[in-house]
Amino acid sequence: MNSRYIEIMDTTLRDGEQTSGVSFSASEKLTIAQLLLQEVKVDRIEVASARVSEGEFQAVRKITDWAKEHGLLNKIEVLTFVDGDASINWMLKAGARVMNLLTKGSLNHLKHQLKKTPQEHFEEIRNVIELADSNGIECNVYLEDWSNGMRNSPEYVFASLDFLTTLPVKRILLPDTLGILTPSESYDFVKTIVDRYPKSHFEFHAHNDYDLSVANVMEALRAGAHGLHLTVNGMGERTGNAPLASTIAVLNDMLPQFQTSVNERSLYAVSKIVETFSGIRIPSNKPIVGESVFTQTAGIHADGDKKNNLYFSKLMPERFGRQRLYALGKTSGKANIENNLRDLGITLADEDLKKVTQRIIELGDRKEAVTPDDLPYIISDVLASNAIEEKVVIVNYVLTHSKNLKPSATLQIRFGDEIFEENAQGDGQYDAFMNALKKIYCQKGISLPMLTDYTVRIPPGGKTDALCETIITWEINGKDVKTRGLDSDQTVSAIMATQKMLNLIGIPHNQDLIAQIPLMNSL
Repeated sequence: MNSRYIEIMDTTLRDGEQTSGVSFSASEKLTIAQLLLQEVKVDRIEVASARVSEGEFQAVRKITDWAKEHGLLNKIEVLTFVDGDASINWMLKAGARVMNLLTKGSLNHLKHQLKKTPQEHFEEIRNVIELADSNGIECNVYLEDWSNGMRNSPEYVFASLDFLTTLPVKRILLPDTLGILTPSESYDFVKTIVDRYPKSHFEFHAHNDYDLSVANVMEALRAGAHGLHLTVNGMGERTGNAPLASTIAVLNDMLPQFQTSVNERSLYAVSKIVETFSGIRIPSNKPIVGESVFTQTAGIHADGDKKNNLYFSKLMPERFGRQRLYALGKTSGKANIENNLRDLGITLADEDLKKVTQRIIELGDRKEAVTPDDLPYIISDVLASNAIEEKVVIVNYVLTHSKNLKPSATLQIRFGDEIFEENAQGDGQYDAFMNALKKIYCQKGISLPMLTDYTVRIPPGGKTDALCETIITWEINGKDVKTRGLDSDQTVSAIMATQKMLNLIGIPHNQDLIAQIPLMNSL
């Protein structure tokens, strides 16, 4: 089957910048333009609207200077208006040579916004296009509100096209300005026009108000559209435009009869750059570019992947410069954890793997997810805990911290078959906990070891729900012994490290264990 080439025009820097609260600097616009043309390899980019501001002019000037130097000036486009010579003069000063002229594509817009007859509007359009042509400016034409025009005033749309096809217009651009079309309408409207004007080049410009933009794009292509307008991350007015990454993936996987120049591997990188510059966060579940879309969470999915790639599809992360991840949390299974351990180069015995799995599930109940960065800490914590027989158990505790009041702790502890309860204040929550603990041990005639060092480690990333590892060094019988605890709360992790120490000193008549303490310096 012969493939048909589809031109991709990216309008992130024009329509995408119309996202509420977004304004790119001139340097940011240049960077995005360079990435789109050199790395993503779209055919053209629409970079600005004429006459908007001095900042917009400077941005376009930077882009056109660079593009001219690299032989890409014909790929730089600017939205212009039916305003005599004003937009054209602006373009000439900015160094741009391709204009996308905004005209009215529905009778409703023409009557109520311009308050003109079709003949008056057409004559003004003719003057602008002829002036542009005489100045060496290539002209494409938008039919603004074209989708409503096809629904409610098709005779006007056809009159416009009859007129435009007599002028030096290279491309006619068909925008679903308000994002109102259904997929069937997208097909029918585009097909009607392509069949009626077979010698003209038509491009489809979808908006996403009903979350139908990609479906509408598919149908517009099937109907014969020659090009598409897309934006990085689906940015744009209101709900945005058809997203670049999703559309390209759909074309490559579901519509093999169409071909584009876009480099899939660059889509994620440009998405992150635009996210940073725009300040508009990408939803974690956004197809192709979202953080979570190549992460398997359920253990059964990881198990299926391990056995025969049962949960793989054509959307392989490597296509987009990404990698598949296996989430660690309360729904994790052994296969999820084995996949993460493999990436870290760690192998565990089945019994140890079961214990690590159970610990991850427990932690997952208290935080959104356990990250792969947390995994070495969890393994260390679980395997070290196996070396200690727990006869001393901290059954319960209440920690309080109030402004202008000393922190306090109420503690309940089981020592063998006995349960003790005490409360105390301290300079901090952990200090109050230790003071309550000292009261209990004082009743048993046992002195607690001296705490000589207290270290807190948080895995890379520094998120507020990150696991916290607390390592406490104690002086026991003249020897330094380290115990560690792991939890998403720093004080709780310190209490867990302390319980390990209590089991070291609280096991009666076990001198052999005490003698081994120097060998167990990372419990």
